[in-house]
Amino acid sequence: MTKKPDKMAATEAAWTKAIAREALIRPLASATRIPATRLASVCRDLGLKRTRLYELIALYRAAPVASSLLDAVPGSEKGSRRLSAEVEHVIEAAMRDTYRSRERPTVRALHHRVRQLCHEAGVRVPSWKAVALRVRQADQKAVYRDREGAKAARQRFAPVVQEYKSDYAFQIVQIDHTMVDLFIVDSVHRRPLQRPWLTLAIDVASRMVAGFYLSLESPSSTSVALVVQQLVLPKAPWLEDRGIEAEWPVHGLPEIIHLDNGREFHGKALVRGAAEHGISLLHRPVQRPHYGAHIERLIGTMMGAVQMLPGSTASNVVDRGAYDPEKHAAMTLDELEKWIAFEITGRYHAEIHRGLGVPPRLAWDDSVVDRQYPLRLPHDPDQFLKDFLPFEERFVRRDGIHLFGLRYWDDVLSPWAGRGQRVRVRYDPRDLSRVQVEGAEHFFGTVHFADLRRPRITLGEHRLALAALRARGVQAVNEDLIFSTIAEQRRLLADAVKKTRTVRRTAERNERALSAGQDRVALSCDEPVPEIFEDLPPLSVEEWS
Repeated sequence: MTKKPDKMAATEAAWTKAIAREALIRPLASATRIPATRLASVCRDLGLKRTRLYELIALYRAAPVASSLLDAVPGSEKGSRRLSAEVEHVIEAAMRDTYRSRERPTVRALHHRVRQLCHEAGVRVPSWKAVALRVRQADQKAVYRDREGAKAARQRFAPVVQEYKSDYAFQIVQIDHTMVDLFIVDSVHRRPLQRPWLTLAIDVASRMVAGFYLSLESPSSTSVALVVQQLVLPKAPWLEDRGIEAEWPVHGLPEIIHLDNGREFHGKALVRGAAEHGISLLHRPVQRPHYGAHIERLIGTMMGAVQMLPGSTASNVVDRGAYDPEKHAAMTLDELEKWIAFEITGRYHAEIHRGLGVPPRLAWDDSVVDRQYPLRLPHDPDQFLKDFLPFEERFVRRDGIHLFGLRYWDDVLSPWAGRGQRVRVRYDPRDLSRVQVEGAEHFFGTVHFADLRRPRITLGEHRLALAALRARGVQAVNEDLIFSTIAEQRRLLADAVKKTRTVRRTAERNERALSAGQDRVALSCDEPVPEIFEDLPPLSVEEWS
C-alpha cells in the first residue's frame, strides 16, 4: 500500500529527482501531441518506461507542481537510515575529529575510528558500507573545505558564470532590496518617520519591473514572499485597489530567480516553495556585485527618480548640502507606494532603455514571443503565497498547537490531539491570530487562537513583549503574561504616540502590518473575521526580519 508523497518530508534525493522530472515533463504536459522521438528521449533521460512517463504526465497535468512527480513509496525509502541514534552520533563525531581534517584520512581509517568509538560506547559497530554512505551524504562542499582548505573549496564549487543574460521573458528574474533615499511621514500627524525599505524584481530579458514591495520593516522572508507573489500574479487587481489606471502586463512563474546571499534568501520555505512551482534559485557569488548588475541599475534608476521628491536624502551628504530631508518630508508610505507604481508603469516602462535601444514595454512583447512555451500561472493562486511563508513543525497536543508560547485550537485538530501527530504550522509575521496547519493526507486548515478573545498581534510585538518580561527578570512566561504585557505596551503607546518620532514610527508599522495581514492572501479563508479582531488600538512593533 502506497501513500501520497509529502513534499516537505521528501528526502533531498527524491526532491532532486522530482525537480529533474518537472523540467523535462513540463513541455510534454503542455503539448497537444508528443512526437515519439521526443517521448523516447525523455524516457531515456529519466530512466523510465513509457507507461510510467505517461502516468507522470497525467499527474503533472492534474497538478502542475514538482511535488506531483515525487514517487509514492510503500515503505521506508531506499537509502533511508536505519542505524540507531547512538551509532549515528558516533559516526558524526568520527567524521568531525578524523575524516574532516587536513591530513585527509581514507574512509577505511574513518571506519576504524568508528569501530573504536562504538566499542567504547558499547553499541553495535556499523558496516564499512554504512559509514561510506554517510560520507557521500554529507555536505561535500563543507567536507572539501575541511580537508583541502577554503581556497580550494571556492575554486571547486564557486559558480563560473558572469553577468546573467536572458534570451526570453521570465527566463531570469532578479530580486534585491534597498533603503529608499527619502523620509516619509506618518499618516495621522504627517510628521517625519523614517526611510522605508524597497524590494524590487526585474525581468532580465526585457528590463520590465516584475514587482515591488515597500515596507517600514527591514528585509525579511515575508517581504521576499510578498514581492514573489506580486511578480507572479496578474497586477490588474492590485492596481485597481489603489486607483491606478495603468498597464502592467508582467506576470507568470519565472524559470530562475537570481538573488544575493542575504539570510532572507536562504530560508527553507523559499527554497521549497520555489522548487514546488518549477522555479530555480541562483544566488550571487559572495563579494561579486557585478553578477546582479541588472537589479542594481534598476535600483539606481528608481533612487534617482526619488531624489526629485520632497524629503529626499540625495545620494550623499555633499549633494544634500544644507537641505534638511526630515523637515521637508511630505509623503506617507501609501502615497510613496502609489508614486512608485506610476513611476514604473508611466515613465520607466515607456522610456527608451539605453541597454536595449527600445522601451522595456516593447521589449517585453518581443521577449514573450521569443518564449518556446507560454508563461505559466500557479496551479492554485490561493495556495501560492502560503508555500513561501515561514513555518515551524509542531506536535498537536491535547489542548492544541503551541507556537511562540501561544496556543491555537480548532475542532479540525480533534482527530490528532494527543496522538503524537506532527504538523507544519505556517504563519504570517504580520498577524499571529491565525495560522495555516498542514498535516498528513494533504490536510490544510486555518486555526485561530484558542481563546478568541485574544487580539490580533504581530510577531514583532510578541518579541517586544518577551524582551520586556525578560528585562523584569520574569523566568516563566505564559500566554496570559504575554498578552497582558502587550496590553500594557498598547496603553503606553496610546499615551506617547504624539510625543516622539520613535513611538509614532512603531505605531505606523503596527497599523500597516495588521492592515495588510488581515487581508492577506497567505492565510485567507472563507469564514468571517471574528468581531473581537476588529477596531483594535495601535500596536507597538519591532522589526521581525
